[in-house]
Amino acid sequence: MKLALYSGTFDPITKGHSEIIKRASKMCDKLIVAVLNNSAKKTMFTLEERKDMVCEVLKDIENVEVVEHSGLLATYMKDIGCNYIVRGLRAVTDYEYELSLAYGNYDISNKEIETIFIPASKEYLYVSSSIVRELALYDGKLDNYLDEYVIERIKKRVKE
Repeated sequence: MKLALYSGTFDPITKGHSEIIKRASKMCDKLIVAVLNNSAKKTMFTLEERKDMVCEVLKDIENVEVVEHSGLLATYMKDIGCNYIVRGLRAVTDYEYELSLAYGNYDISNKEIETIFIPASKEYLYVSSSIVRELALYDGKLDNYLDEYVIERIKKRVKE
């Protein structure tokens, strides 16, 4: 079975994320989507809330499994027998950052983890979770960037 992994903080999950996930799910038998707990990032939503949103947005993709994860991704991947990481690329700055992660994962996995880069579609080139959080704070238009379920959750959070 071809198993691949796509990870992120998903604070919140955007249409750009879900588009990459849908495309990646066609390349493998099973795609694990790991919602990461990154202690270095201050998130708007808890890990459980982010996982809930990811599950809701991806519920119609049969070969996707959503998990929570904290710690070294390479160790988790070894534990589940996964050798492929899928990463989305938007701009040149993404490429530089993602390339360093790819080389790092390749090295620490004894050359067993390969990274597959999928370029974002044109309409999502500049969509990021931080941009949509900022838009939400100022009551900006979100429907081009987020699914309706996520819009409801972020608007509710902003009101709190």
